[in-house]
Amino acid sequence: MRDVYLGTEQELGLAGGIDARGFGRAAATGSDAIPRGVTRLHDAAARIDWVPDLGSAIGSATWWRGLATCTALCAATVMLAPGFRPLTGSVPAPLAGSAREQARALAIAPLGQGADTGRRMAANDLVVPLAQAPERPSVDLAATLGQGDAFDRVLIRAGVSRRDASAASALIAQTVDPGAIPAGTRIALTLGRRADRTVARPLESLAVRARFDLDVSLHRTAAGLAMTRAAIAVDRTPLRIQGLAGSSLYRSMRAAGVPAKAVETYIKAIATRLSIGRDVSATDRFDLIVARERAATGETRIGALLFAGIDQGRRTLQLVRFAPAAATNNQSDLATAEGEDAGRGGWFDANGQTERRAVSGMPVIGRITSGFGLRVHPLLGFTRMHKGLDIGAPRGAPIHAMTDGVVSFAGRTGGYGNFVKLVHGGGLASGYGHMSRIAVASGTRVRQGQVIGYVGSTGMSTGPHLHWEVWRNGGAINPRSVSLASAARLSGPALRAFKARVARLLAVRTGT
Repeated sequence: MRDVYLGTEQELGLAGGIDARGFGRAAATGSDAIPRGVTRLHDAAARIDWVPDLGSAIGSATWWRGLATCTALCAATVMLAPGFRPLTGSVPAPLAGSAREQARALAIAPLGQGADTGRRMAANDLVVPLAQAPERPSVDLAATLGQGDAFDRVLIRAGVSRRDASAASALIAQTVDPGAIPAGTRIALTLGRRADRTVARPLESLAVRARFDLDVSLHRTAAGLAMTRAAIAVDRTPLRIQGLAGSSLYRSMRAAGVPAKAVETYIKAIATRLSIGRDVSATDRFDLIVARERAATGETRIGALLFAGIDQGRRTLQLVRFAPAAATNNQSDLATAEGEDAGRGGWFDANGQTERRAVSGMPVIGRITSGFGLRVHPLLGFTRMHKGLDIGAPRGAPIHAMTDGVVSFAGRTGGYGNFVKLVHGGGLASGYGHMSRIAVASGTRVRQGQVIGYVGSTGMSTGPHLHWEVWRNGGAINPRSVSLASAARLSGPALRAFKARVARLLAVRTGT
């Protein structure tokens, strides 16, 4: 069987048979056998660690043997190294003559070695030094109109001569008042060539946005400066925004894109008819319209609030800003919305009636120190009628008119000291005493919330406070028992103009 599957004894040994030898090289025989002494020397050398760790067992025989091995290897490396010899390269021939000048003109040598090619290119015989650099034939620049600045002064600061600046300002004044151009307007200028450096450059051209709907440009001709007007198409459709009041009416309106100033005006207008904190709920819907102008060039200008409405389901409040005098003069919405003072305008409901409540419960911020009725006078010492309210406040605190009126008296009078009396109409009048200073004059008209004086202690007074009285048909009444509100109703042509304005505003679609 062994002869069939394993033909030789070597194959039997590899298979692990009885006569198997060590796995690997076969035992040498005859002349190939290694002497036994050499084998023992080879095995002893193999057991020696020739490269021990020189960081451990310092001073031992093994460490010294490793140090000797390292020293021998380093010495052998130094002896067998080829050394460092310079490599000889070709050296170009030095340049001379025109070749040197050309190369020097194109090269940059270190300034530390006295070279001047790093500052400028080398000059040759064709270079002629200039006494001064030539000026540009024209200069394009821009100037910005500042707050309270004059149009001609802006041009003079930009380098325009006084004569050209005056001529340009006079031409602009033929179209629009230069003082009416808003601050921040950019003026594009082109200044031409001048014959002498000691004079200003002439104005060649000028371009300015004189109005939101008008571009004006000036250019120089043979006869002098000429003006060109370019009208800009403007869409004056108001902007209408609606939305839910939510948890905060102010934040909801700002999130809907309403400008902050319009939001403040809206809240003030609505507050004249209802309480924002008590009467407005999260499910109410606000509705407002602001004046807007959109130019064909892409600019947009937002004006004041024109319409303020709120839908509470059970009740809908609609207030329209209207100035009767401005309406009869056919002024635009943006012009009439600039302020309520124009034409004695204000907020009217959809029926053409206006009502303005007092700004707060009292004309000055403070506390009531003495009420209305009989009391013992603090200075006279006997009981007498106190016809008003005493409001304690710091000296110099502003005193506000509770509602619109006319100043019938402003001056010093008896125990009231500095005193102001306002007539409000409808038989109502109010008085303010003990002022330290009066801020209005007799015969002038005051508006609700206007400062009419400042708290003091003039007259018969024990300290800084305001004495506030209210009269109805000449008789003193408790100021806290009357609602100081001004009311007016439109009629005739003003009412017809108001109805047309309401219809025009309500026709505006949301978001347009």
